[in-house]
Amino acid sequence: MMGNWKSWPIWFLLFAYIFFVSTLILNFIQLLTLVIWPFDKTLFRKINYYLAYASWCQFTSVGQWWAGCECVLHMDPEERKHLGREHIMVIMNHKYEIDWLMAWILSERLRMLGATKIYGKKVLQFIPLIGWAWWFTESLFLKRDWTKDKQIIQEGVRTAMEYPNNYWVTLLLFPEGTRLTPQKLENSQIVAKEKGYPIMKHHLLPRPKGFAYSIQELKGKLNAVYDATVVFDEGYPSLMDVLEGKKIMSRIRARRHEVKDLPDSEEELSEWLRNLFKEKDEVVEKFYQTKELDRPGFLIPKRYNDLVVHLFWIIVTLVPLFFYLVNVLFYGSLLHKITVVLVFVSVNLLAKFMIGFTQLEKGSSYGKQITKRNRDSEKEMSYNKDIAKEKKTS
Repeated sequence: MMGNWKSWPIWFLLFAYIFFVSTLILNFIQLLTLVIWPFDKTLFRKINYYLAYASWCQFTSVGQWWAGCECVLHMDPEERKHLGREHIMVIMNHKYEIDWLMAWILSERLRMLGATKIYGKKVLQFIPLIGWAWWFTESLFLKRDWTKDKQIIQEGVRTAMEYPNNYWVTLLLFPEGTRLTPQKLENSQIVAKEKGYPIMKHHLLPRPKGFAYSIQELKGKLNAVYDATVVFDEGYPSLMDVLEGKKIMSRIRARRHEVKDLPDSEEELSEWLRNLFKEKDEVVEKFYQTKELDRPGFLIPKRYNDLVVHLFWIIVTLVPLFFYLVNVLFYGSLLHKITVVLVFVSVNLLAKFMIGFTQLEKGSSYGKQITKRNRDSEKEMSYNKDIAKEKKTS
């Protein structure tokens, strides 16, 4: 029983409480910084860089220091020299529930976490606390309406390049648009076969339009695009595994591509991206078979920054909570005690709701129309066969 003490529900509840209270405080400060925006956008971005870090580093702290997770970077040594010294776009696969967390851990070690931006669905900005922080740090929230998304991307990449040196921006792009599930993979393979695109075993067909337009906007402004492929040594770990203290070993195989060397037209960029994902698929397939990657591995050392910030929030939030709960326990009325219980139940439910956004089965409705179309086609074929049989017997 004691050997599995990190999986006790109390720790999940405490981590959730610390994150909610601390990030609510940080969101309020971020709200106050809006008064700076009209006068000094650079100062606004610098302040929000640190405020966002103070929230997000709690995830990396739990991953690195509580669960003992490791992330080995497999990359050419010459290309690795550029990391943490330039604004970048990172193209990631979305095969796992916590591939984003591994990217955050690596970003923390490279001092880039505070300016990590996502391309995400518009609904993500409304996720309490973390979604609000993404909004203040100018992430790109897309509406799945190209006439509007084109303008969002144009404005988003422009502002990303306005960040000053030493506040290096990472534009984190998942071109698959959703996490991988067997049904989505089947649908993707159907589309690939119909259009003559590469058929993949471990990835969905990337959606190239947003990527292509971003690159067209970034040419002459951004130096490099990084291809990052995440794999795990064992299984398909979840965020709950991390919160329960399970040690997870991940690997990120990365390549650096000069933006100036990429194609110019949307059609050519789309083909380049599809070929890149085919290469990712071959990398993952080979890793599953051999447990090896084609780049040398390098373990970037952990920093203490995220741990120190997390410990600060633990003290700031839990010490007052402890004295408050003792007071309620001995002197509070029954109604007061019930209210406290309801608050913690609400915290637990909200935390599980937020974790739901990371789960594979909670992704977008990728390919539903394809599945429906195939089912209708199968029904029609079956119906036609029955008619043919009836005619033959008659």
